[in-house]
Amino acid sequence: MDVAHTVGEALQSAVAQGVARLEAQLLLLHVLGRTAQERAWLLAHDDQALAGTEQQAWREALVRRLGGEPLPYITGWAAFYGLDLQVDARVLCPRADTETLVDWALALLPPEGCVIDLGTGSGAIALALKQQRPDVRVHARDLSDCAIAVAQANAQRLGLEIAFSQGSWLQGLTETFDAIVSNPPYIADADPHLIALRHEPLQALTSGPDGLDDLRAIIAQAAACLKTGGWLLLEHGYDQAAAVRQLLQVNGFIDVQSRQDLAGIDRCSGGRCAAEPDR
Repeated sequence: MDVAHTVGEALQSAVAQGVARLEAQLLLLHVLGRTAQERAWLLAHDDQALAGTEQQAWREALVRRLGGEPLPYITGWAAFYGLDLQVDARVLCPRADTETLVDWALALLPPEGCVIDLGTGSGAIALALKQQRPDVRVHARDLSDCAIAVAQANAQRLGLEIAFSQGSWLQGLTETFDAIVSNPPYIADADPHLIALRHEPLQALTSGPDGLDDLRAIIAQAAACLKTGGWLLLEHGYDQAAAVRQLLQVNGFIDVQSRQDLAGIDRCSGGRCAAEPDR
């Protein structure tokens, strides 16, 4: 790998090796101890020399990114719905596609309602909902105590009040909610795309032979934890919308529908609880 002596040379080297320019800028800002909002600084200091320690840190960071490690794991930060979240390899990196789920939930939540985010990971969905709707009571749940630790740290740093619990989906919960939202694992166990996701926690990605095991479990449990008319909103894979809508209908949900992400792909599906079940 060529030695980069200046800010400009470092960026040119990264782009030449296949790193997107924006990612290269964010990576270099991290190495230089600057914030992601200081991209203009890079342009104004194109000829600034990198110190020896900065050159070494840049080489190490670039090797990690070229090896496929997600940028947020290297910098320790991910942007989601206007929030800066601390992330590491204990949780998935938040994706922009998931903002579709947040948009949908915000449009449906009643004033002073209550919502639970299942499989919260970094807390991205729960924190975005609370930040946008301070009046709403937000509960976040995850099976992984490591993930809960990450999400709790984000909530504390952002000053957002979230109730946390550890557990498998809705098992053991007696509270009812106006909405249940989740971005669960939905990749098939043998999916060839998993190799590109090797740096992220496998248990947060895969869900049985067809990728639907966790979606089935959530849909089967959801009615018992929803108020009458409450919504279950789920993120899923690019080719799973029809299967998820069918599962919702078979389990008695009404107004079943899907929402598209920015790429025009059916990214989320959901339905409304028709009646409060016997408990």
